[in-house]
Amino acid sequence: MTNKYGADQIQVLEGLEAVRKRPGMYIGNVGKNGLHHLVWEIVDNSVDEALAGFCDEISIIITDKNEIIVKDNGRGIPIDIHPKTKKTTLETIFTVLHAGGKFDENTYKVSGGLHGVGASVVNALSTYVEAIVLRDQKMYKQTFSEGGTKSSEIEIIGTSETNGTIIKFKPDPIIFKETTEFDFKVIQTKIKQLAFLNKGLKINLFDQRFEKQVSYCFDNGIKDYIREINSSKERINEDIFYVSDTLNKVGVEIAIQYNETYDESIFSFCNNIFTSEGGSHEEGFKLAIVKSINSYVNSLKNFKGNKFIFDDIKEGICAVISIRHIDPLYEGQTKAKLSNVDAKEAVSQILMDSFTEYLLKNPEDAKQIVEKVLLSQKARKAAQRAREDTRRKTAIDSFSLPGKLADCESKNSDEAELYLVEGDSAGGSAKIGRNRKTQAILSLRGKVLNVEKVKQAKVFENKEIQSIIAAIGAGVKKDFNVKKIRYGKIVIMTDADVDGAHIRILLLTFFYRYMKDLITNGYVYIAQPPLYKIESGKNNIDYAYSDAELDGLKNGKYKDLKYVIQRYKGLGEMDAVQLWETTMDPSKRTMIQIKVEDAFMANEVFSSLMGENPELRRDFITENAQFVENIDF
Repeated sequence: MTNKYGADQIQVLEGLEAVRKRPGMYIGNVGKNGLHHLVWEIVDNSVDEALAGFCDEISIIITDKNEIIVKDNGRGIPIDIHPKTKKTTLETIFTVLHAGGKFDENTYKVSGGLHGVGASVVNALSTYVEAIVLRDQKMYKQTFSEGGTKSSEIEIIGTSETNGTIIKFKPDPIIFKETTEFDFKVIQTKIKQLAFLNKGLKINLFDQRFEKQVSYCFDNGIKDYIREINSSKERINEDIFYVSDTLNKVGVEIAIQYNETYDESIFSFCNNIFTSEGGSHEEGFKLAIVKSINSYVNSLKNFKGNKFIFDDIKEGICAVISIRHIDPLYEGQTKAKLSNVDAKEAVSQILMDSFTEYLLKNPEDAKQIVEKVLLSQKARKAAQRAREDTRRKTAIDSFSLPGKLADCESKNSDEAELYLVEGDSAGGSAKIGRNRKTQAILSLRGKVLNVEKVKQAKVFENKEIQSIIAAIGAGVKKDFNVKKIRYGKIVIMTDADVDGAHIRILLLTFFYRYMKDLITNGYVYIAQPPLYKIESGKNNIDYAYSDAELDGLKNGKYKDLKYVIQRYKGLGEMDAVQLWETTMDPSKRTMIQIKVEDAFMANEVFSSLMGENPELRRDFITENAQFVENIDF
């Protein structure tokens, strides 16, 4: 090591070299999420053309070479010489960071891109990029290679009667070591959301690898979005409330419909970007809807003096808030929380006026909504009493954890693990076979309560739920404190069958609704017990976790041996040693970490699966009973 510290120790990264050196700064990570982020960067540029009113169709193609092609019928990227870079504007956009029309209010009034680095970052992280521009009745082409370090001269390759842009790129496997395979479902979900948010914009997705395709275009925009979210639920107001207006250059679009569930579903967006942590536009929404409903209720003879808070109003509400802002400001780098004060004012004023008018003009819908809010208020007060009772018991008996809990010796949450085990038989084996220092066991009897279908007060009265809350030790809902978690891993260990899959979903639903930070911070795991044991004599014993793995063993290691296969129907069939060796030993076990990568998708999954439609639930459980990884949300 040298103590020398001078100018020659300071590294200067030029052009796109900085992106390749630290790709996580620009796309979050170089795993599956980062890979798909490249697609969003190019698609967002096309959507910005749609927002500006120059594009009404976008097509995305996943080629059989695992390239991405994005086509739009916008104006086409300019190809004239840029006055500052002395390169074509097309080359400038793809090779210079922070170059683009998003910094010019006259080019794009609103834009999803905040940093203006999209096209150049995609170029930096791709093996090659090919850009074709259709404008001025000509077809232009320019290519970039080796992470954007090399480029061809722009050339005219034909004529065109239409305008638009076609971008093709292939991610660089040197950067994306984990995977360069695009996921059709991930892209499909994203473009469907974009189509909902951009009324009348048609977005097509083609997958040449599997010959699959989908197209989306929603003439009613976010009203169709609400209709889809509530499709499996019983609606309270059949007519979806909708408003679209502009105040102080902030465009506001809101749709609302109540349903009979007990949870809120509020999704907010700014310039097509999902603001998962809300922000000023959501604050304006909450302020306005509370004022509107209280104002309406106080105008009625029988309800004067009764005052609701947002916790009463939010139960069963389904709302989409989409704003367009010239200069959006976000907290942090992830664009998860909007901070513009004028967005709060615009949403609040526009919603206050229009929703109050809606209630007055639709007395039947207003009556149903008010009755729902009244029931919610009663339930909130009952739940508050039940929660306080639970909190008091925990405070008094903090030294006395649930009787069914076989706790671990370690008090260090970084190494402590809590196994939630299906059934007393498996729980008994797990208690004997575990590592007592770091592994705690909580046996669960029967099916866990479906929290999606009962009021909060019932949830807190349930003994199994009480045991889980007490064991984890961090509270629930607003009282949940991630710093008080007693275990660094909460492991769901159930049978690898339909009933086991159902219990997993019930537990995940509870965690998502009542301890969401457990999932968002990566504390929840699913254990993967084996499906088969195959043995030949005393010295050849193996476990298979799938039919394919079993076939591999039969046709490989055991091909010339006489063997016996045992099919495990449940965890209870394994003795303590087998359960440890296959499912609990950290050096051998396989576990799936549960993640919520898209809050909207997760909410939709839990609402659909655990809601009123048993067919959706049955189909999903049957399909995924043996393949736990499909429940890795």
